[in-house]
Amino acid sequence: MSIGLIAGAAMYYLQVYGYYEPVADTGDNLRLTSIAGVAEPVIYDNFQAIDADSSPLRYRACFTTDMSQAMLTETFQLYENPTPLTTAGWFDCYDPAAIDAALKDGTATAYLGEANIVFGIDRVVAIFDDGRGRVWHQINACGKEHYDGNPVPAGCPPPPEDN
Repeated sequence: MSIGLIAGAAMYYLQVYGYYEPVADTGDNLRLTSIAGVAEPVIYDNFQAIDADSSPLRYRACFTTDMSQAMLTETFQLYENPTPLTTAGWFDCYDPAAIDAALKDGTATAYLGEANIVFGIDRVVAIFDDGRGRVWHQINACGKEHYDGNPVPAGCPPPPEDN
Protein backbone atom coordinates (compact mmCIF):
# COMPACT_ATOMS: atom_id res chain seq x y z
CA MET A 1 0.00 0.00 0.00
CA SER A 2 2.80 2.45 0.83
CA ILE A 3 4.36 1.87 -2.59
CA GLY A 4 1.05 2.82 -4.21
CA LEU A 5 0.84 5.99 -2.12
CA ILE A 6 4.40 6.95 -2.99
CA ALA A 7 3.80 6.27 -6.70
CA GLY A 8 0.55 8.25 -6.61
CA ALA A 9 2.21 11.18 -4.85
CA ALA A 10 5.08 11.14 -7.35
CA MET A 11 2.67 11.07 -10.30
CA TYR A 12 0.66 13.96 -8.83
CA TYR A 13 3.82 16.02 -8.28
CA LEU A 14 5.08 15.40 -11.80
CA GLN A 15 1.74 16.37 -13.37
CA VAL A 16 1.18 19.50 -11.29
CA TYR A 17 4.70 20.78 -10.65
CA GLY A 18 7.40 18.59 -12.14
CA TYR A 19 7.30 19.38 -15.84
CA TYR A 20 6.65 23.12 -15.69
CA GLU A 21 9.46 25.61 -16.04
CA PRO A 22 9.24 29.40 -15.82
CA VAL A 23 9.64 31.22 -19.13
CA ALA A 24 12.17 34.05 -19.07
CA ASP A 25 10.94 37.44 -20.23
CA THR A 26 13.14 38.31 -23.20
CA GLY A 27 11.31 41.55 -23.96
CA ASP A 28 9.68 40.10 -27.08
CA ASN A 29 7.66 37.23 -25.64
CA LEU A 30 4.33 38.57 -26.78
CA ARG A 31 3.22 38.77 -30.42
CA LEU A 32 -0.16 39.30 -32.01
CA THR A 33 -1.00 38.52 -35.62
CA SER A 34 -1.88 41.65 -37.55
CA ILE A 35 -4.80 41.96 -39.95
CA ALA A 36 -2.13 41.56 -42.68
CA GLY A 37 -1.21 38.13 -41.25
CA VAL A 38 2.16 38.98 -39.68
CA ALA A 39 2.92 38.15 -36.03
CA GLU A 40 4.20 41.41 -34.54
CA PRO A 41 5.66 42.18 -31.12
CA VAL A 42 3.38 44.24 -28.90
CA ILE A 43 3.88 46.40 -25.83
CA TYR A 44 3.50 44.56 -22.53
CA ASP A 45 4.64 44.60 -18.93
CA ASN A 46 4.49 42.34 -15.85
CA PHE A 47 5.08 39.19 -17.91
CA GLN A 48 5.09 35.80 -16.23
CA ALA A 49 4.76 32.44 -17.95
CA ILE A 50 5.21 28.72 -17.55
CA ASP A 51 5.77 25.99 -20.10
CA ALA A 52 6.64 22.31 -20.26
CA ASP A 53 8.39 20.14 -22.83
CA SER A 54 5.87 17.35 -22.19
CA SER A 55 3.13 19.01 -24.31
CA PRO A 56 2.84 22.03 -26.59
CA LEU A 57 -0.50 22.79 -24.87
CA ARG A 58 1.01 23.53 -21.44
CA TYR A 59 2.13 27.11 -22.18
CA ARG A 60 0.37 29.75 -20.04
CA ALA A 61 1.26 33.42 -19.58
CA CYS A 62 -0.01 36.55 -17.90
CA PHE A 63 0.89 40.17 -18.64
CA THR A 64 -0.48 43.69 -18.71
CA THR A 65 -0.65 46.17 -21.56
CA ASP A 66 -1.55 49.82 -22.05
CA MET A 67 -2.88 49.21 -25.57
CA SER A 68 -6.59 49.98 -25.91
CA GLN A 69 -9.14 47.45 -27.10
CA ALA A 70 -10.09 49.86 -29.90
CA MET A 71 -6.53 49.91 -31.23
CA LEU A 72 -6.10 46.16 -30.75
CA THR A 73 -9.30 45.20 -32.57
CA GLU A 74 -8.47 47.49 -35.51
CA THR A 75 -4.93 46.14 -35.82
CA PHE A 76 -4.93 42.45 -34.91
CA GLN A 77 -6.83 39.31 -35.88
CA LEU A 78 -9.55 38.11 -33.53
CA TYR A 79 -9.47 34.44 -32.53
CA GLU A 80 -12.61 32.44 -33.17
CA ASN A 81 -13.78 29.95 -30.55
CA PRO A 82 -11.17 30.62 -27.86
CA THR A 83 -11.20 27.98 -25.15
CA PRO A 84 -8.97 28.83 -22.17
CA LEU A 85 -7.36 25.62 -20.98
CA THR A 86 -6.80 24.74 -17.34
CA THR A 87 -3.38 24.97 -15.79
CA ALA A 88 -1.53 24.14 -12.63
CA GLY A 89 -3.47 25.61 -9.71
CA TRP A 90 -0.34 27.24 -8.31
CA PHE A 91 0.00 29.52 -11.37
CA ASP A 92 -2.27 32.05 -9.68
CA CYS A 93 -2.50 34.76 -12.33
CA TYR A 94 -4.16 32.44 -14.86
CA ASP A 95 -7.79 31.57 -14.10
CA PRO A 96 -9.42 29.80 -17.06
CA ALA A 97 -12.97 30.17 -15.67
CA ALA A 98 -12.54 33.93 -15.25
CA ILE A 99 -11.01 34.24 -18.73
CA ASP A 100 -13.85 32.25 -20.27
CA ALA A 101 -16.48 34.33 -18.44
CA ALA A 102 -14.85 37.59 -19.57
CA LEU A 103 -14.70 36.38 -23.17
CA LYS A 104 -18.38 35.47 -23.04
CA ASP A 105 -19.53 38.72 -21.41
CA GLY A 106 -17.37 40.88 -23.67
CA THR A 107 -15.00 42.27 -21.03
CA ALA A 108 -12.11 40.43 -22.74
CA THR A 109 -11.29 39.83 -26.39
CA ALA A 110 -9.29 36.93 -27.83
CA TYR A 111 -6.66 37.53 -30.50
CA LEU A 112 -4.48 35.23 -32.57
CA GLY A 113 -1.04 35.42 -31.05
CA GLU A 114 0.67 33.13 -33.55
CA ALA A 115 -0.86 30.42 -35.73
CA ASN A 116 0.88 27.07 -35.72
CA ILE A 117 3.44 28.15 -33.14
CA VAL A 118 3.99 24.40 -33.12
CA PHE A 119 2.25 22.50 -35.92
CA GLY A 120 -1.47 22.32 -35.15
CA ILE A 121 -1.23 24.58 -32.11
CA ASP A 122 -2.11 28.29 -31.99
CA ARG A 123 -1.03 30.77 -29.35
CA VAL A 124 -4.15 32.58 -28.18
CA VAL A 125 -4.03 35.92 -26.35
CA ALA A 126 -7.02 37.23 -24.39
CA ILE A 127 -6.89 40.87 -23.31
CA PHE A 128 -9.31 42.25 -20.74
CA ASP A 129 -10.72 45.76 -21.01
CA ASP A 130 -8.51 46.81 -18.06
CA GLY A 131 -5.30 45.73 -19.85
CA ARG A 132 -4.73 42.37 -18.19
CA GLY A 133 -3.71 39.70 -20.67
CA ARG A 134 -3.70 35.91 -20.56
CA VAL A 135 -2.12 33.51 -23.04
CA TRP A 136 -2.54 29.82 -23.74
CA HIS A 137 -1.97 27.35 -26.55
CA GLN A 138 -4.98 25.81 -28.28
CA ILE A 139 -5.24 23.06 -30.87
CA ASN A 140 -6.40 24.36 -34.25
CA ALA A 141 -8.29 22.65 -37.11
CA CYS A 142 -5.02 21.47 -38.72
CA GLY A 143 -3.84 19.87 -35.49
CA LYS A 144 -7.22 18.36 -34.64
CA GLU A 145 -7.42 16.49 -37.93
CA HIS A 146 -3.75 15.51 -37.99
CA TYR A 147 -3.67 14.23 -34.41
CA ASP A 148 -6.92 12.30 -35.05
CA GLY A 149 -5.11 10.58 -37.94
CA ASN A 150 -7.04 12.35 -40.71
CA PRO A 151 -5.71 14.34 -43.67
CA VAL A 152 -5.22 18.00 -42.80
CA PRO A 153 -7.70 20.51 -44.26
CA ALA A 154 -6.80 22.67 -47.24
CA GLY A 155 -4.72 25.68 -46.29
CA CYS A 156 -2.81 23.92 -43.48
CA PRO A 157 0.96 23.80 -43.49
CA PRO A 158 2.41 20.35 -44.11
CA PRO A 159 2.40 18.23 -40.95
CA PRO A 160 5.73 17.29 -39.42
CA GLU A 161 7.27 13.98 -40.41
CA ASP A 162 6.51 11.29 -37.84
CA ASN A 163 9.66 9.68 -36.50
